[in-house]
Amino acid sequence: MTRGKYRRILGLDPGTGIFGFGVVEIRSGQPKMIDGGVITTPAHTPLPERLEEIYTTIRDLIEELQPDEVVIEKLFFTRNITTGISVAEARGVAMLAAHQARLPIHEYNSNQIKQSLTGYGQAKKFQVQEMVKEALGLKEIPKPDDAADALAAAITHYLMTRFD
Repeated sequence: MTRGKYRRILGLDPGTGIFGFGVVEIRSGQPKMIDGGVITTPAHTPLPERLEEIYTTIRDLIEELQPDEVVIEKLFFTRNITTGISVAEARGVAMLAAHQARLPIHEYNSNQIKQSLTGYGQAKKFQVQEMVKEALGLKEIPKPDDAADALAAAITHYLMTRFD
């Protein structure tokens, strides 16, 4: 999906305590960072309130930044199933906000993101972040890490679809 000669991609890195987001705009085949950051919710806040905050903030970001499509990282967890379930719920409310805005939603797992940015599916976090910095022509790696991860998801989608 494009709007004239450019397109905007909202990348999301799900979490309940820290939920990363990043918007990349593609013009003339070059990605540029428009915005990035995190949604934070206090640890001892009841989960429904945290989910509402995530949903509302993503809905507001979509309205403000006008992305053409949304990319959300797929979950992979092996250790703490309770944490994994709450992150999945946060991912769900983000997908709901995007769906209600009638935006296409795309999903990539962490290995696909690492592979697309570094050429190696088992790359380390700092290697991916360095490639985000390079791809966007930034002087520094975006902070915090969750924002850089969300931008990585957006860049991955651009790379995976640039010849469509």
